[in-house]
Amino acid sequence: MNTLRTSEVTASEKPWAYVVLTKPDVTFLVVITAVAGFYLGSRGPLDWPLLLHTLGGTMLVAGGTAALNQFIERDMDAVMRRTSARPLPAGILQPREALAFGLGALAIGVVWLALAVNLLSCALALATSLLYLGLYTPLKTRTPLATAVGAIPGALPPLIGWAAARGTLSGDAWILFAIIFFWQFPHFLSIAWIYREDYARAGIRMLPVVDRSGDLTFRQIVTMSAILVPVSLLPAVIGMAGMHYFFVALVLGMILLQVSLWAARRRTNVRAKWLMHATVAHIPILLGFMIFDRLLR
Repeated sequence: MNTLRTSEVTASEKPWAYVVLTKPDVTFLVVITAVAGFYLGSRGPLDWPLLLHTLGGTMLVAGGTAALNQFIERDMDAVMRRTSARPLPAGILQPREALAFGLGALAIGVVWLALAVNLLSCALALATSLLYLGLYTPLKTRTPLATAVGAIPGALPPLIGWAAARGTLSGDAWILFAIIFFWQFPHFLSIAWIYREDYARAGIRMLPVVDRSGDLTFRQIVTMSAILVPVSLLPAVIGMAGMHYFFVALVLGMILLQVSLWAARRRTNVRAKWLMHATVAHIPILLGFMIFDRLLR
């Protein structure tokens, strides 16, 4: 239920509401992983105009997808404390406005990538949106396995960047996919543990909602964090990155694993928040050093 009438919304509120509709934090993650994929997939000097086209199209697809997700989940957002102030449940925007904005941004982004970049990057971006909206979003209220399903579109952005730079995909690109895929489990499950009561109130069957003791949740967090350690070393193993990256990735991976174990020992919201912050720091540092390592070679 809207807490504000449309007539009460000021002109200054709406522009910012559209920004919030794009979930800037999620869109930023999509953009930085796409940039990493573009840079690591590039051969020779960086094609800056092509990179800017890639970023523009990817940002619009990601923002449009986020807006459509909020349109679909507006009733659930209204009953969760952490999302009740979003533009739709707060009444700052009407559903038709969010729908039009989301469809428009998604369509422009897809066309932009198709015309200014290449069809492969466009297809990957469109697949990311369709999997997120058409599969992951409806599964959230049906099964805890939705997290694993959602990790697939969540790991596609570096492939968008790689495909934009090279016009094809290789084994190196799929290693980037694997790193982001496994990283998402400790990240999103720590968030789900913190907000498990909110999710339960909205009928979202995240693992912590059905696993009240946390046994399965933290076992999965620790397992995926452990798998992430060797997976994040693969770029150095296959020659995609050098030994500088290898040791940094090893240290980062072991720190994240230790934080996961620490959180699992005492399953408090405070420790889960520290784990969430550790994951947020982990991936940009890892990808940033992978890029930096390439500059050193």
